[in-house]
Amino acid sequence: MSALFISDLHLCASRPQITAAFEAFLRGPARGAAGLYILGDLFEYWAGDDDLGDPFNARIAGALAEYGRAVPTFFMHGNRDFLIGDAFAQAAGLTLIADPLLIDIHGRPTLLMHGDTLCTDDLDYQRFRSEVRSPEWTAAFLATPLAERKQRIEVMRMRSEAMKQVKSASIMDVNAGAVEAAFRRYGCDRMIHGHTHRPARHEHVVDGRRCERFVLADWYEDGSHLACTAGACKPVTGC
Repeated sequence: MSALFISDLHLCASRPQITAAFEAFLRGPARGAAGLYILGDLFEYWAGDDDLGDPFNARIAGALAEYGRAVPTFFMHGNRDFLIGDAFAQAAGLTLIADPLLIDIHGRPTLLMHGDTLCTDDLDYQRFRSEVRSPEWTAAFLATPLAERKQRIEVMRMRSEAMKQVKSASIMDVNAGAVEAAFRRYGCDRMIHGHTHRPARHEHVVDGRRCERFVLADWYEDGSHLACTAGACKPVTGC
């Protein structure tokens, strides 16, 4: 049986075709998996677990909960939905996992990450990430009314999109040194992550060891997942 990996779906009510593709994926290709790992940015944004009353959010939670009764499902926070907490995880039947996380796939240690911490050349983003991931910022943000949180998130999203227009593509990609440091720290030879929206298989040589890194695709145009068996990992498009 395969372990399946997805990321960067960016689900939202304004993209119904991708929502339908995700629900079809859960009903079909993902049904016989040994486990499903969602490596961040399941949602376009998440303002807090008190937004579970939103019909769209409740729909996604319900679809995941139904799927999770048959297949173990794991969720790692992304940069868009790092405010997902225990209430959503319980409603959706998910197990929250740390970033990074070293797991065993058919006897082979594999490092899972969302991927944004590897983009160390983007100093502005790393400073922003450090700020918003602090317990103090999170507590203060979640203490504000939900409507205000959504307005602030929209402003941050617009600012982020504007910054992307002036940043070079290389700055927003992973840093080779950060990738090698992660391989070295965890002593593994395979890594799976998302975030950069640049699906590919990369080879690295770290301290004489040949390593492979899989970058997951986003779901802006089509569904995609990575299926890992005892033999190898294979990207599958057209979910």
